[in-house]
Amino acid sequence: MAIVVCLLPFVGMQAQERTVKNRPYTDLRTFHFGLHAGFHVQDLEFINVGPQTTVDEEGNTSEQLITCDQDRWDGGFNVGVLGELRLSEHFQFRVAPAMYFGTRHLTFRNFTAATPNRPVFEETQGIKTAYITCALDLIFGSQRAGNRRPYVMLGLNPMINLSGKDNDFLKLKRTDLFLETGLGCDMYLPFFKLRPELKFMYGLTDCLDKDHAGNIRDKNMLSYTNSVKKARSKMIVLTFYFE
Repeated sequence: MAIVVCLLPFVGMQAQERTVKNRPYTDLRTFHFGLHAGFHVQDLEFINVGPQTTVDEEGNTSEQLITCDQDRWDGGFNVGVLGELRLSEHFQFRVAPAMYFGTRHLTFRNFTAATPNRPVFEETQGIKTAYITCALDLIFGSQRAGNRRPYVMLGLNPMINLSGKDNDFLKLKRTDLFLETGLGCDMYLPFFKLRPELKFMYGLTDCLDKDHAGNIRDKNMLSYTNSVKKARSKMIVLTFYFE
């Protein structure tokens, strides 16, 4: 029995040595390209103004209470390319241009226009989003263990918004900036490296277009437009990188 116990570490070492490492030199490349695709859910975090005084077309003033909320996480998809620079054994710098497509569902609740049969009067708006992005990420990877290598990442992601209509209640700015952080794992396959990654993105700027109210023709919409003071965007993204 004692001999068996003594031989167990040796057997374990032999088993590890027999593990075939796929693409053993792939991480030694100074720079390489790749593709990526994935899915995301997005949300808008609103700060409402609360009670507001409005003036109708006849000059009459009234006080209204309208709130706005994106009452669910709305899904979308993203595709792009990447270029990655090897900084050291554990650090890489990644540039990943991409496009994000999705839709946000907004609900406005007008408590002033409530009736006995309808406690809250609701209006809805859908915002289609199409972003051009360019993530700039610093990656810290652990030691490779067989054909796996977990890592964490941190970066900034500037975005350009290509969508928006002048006849909507709300409109988002053309540009935004996200802080992103996440984790993933390099999976070394025989012909390429697969990298699933989950990251969280939070907008650093107010993404609400404050000048949008001046472009609205229907003045009855202004109370809904002016009900929001500030908005920040959030995303949760699952991406698969092919390198």
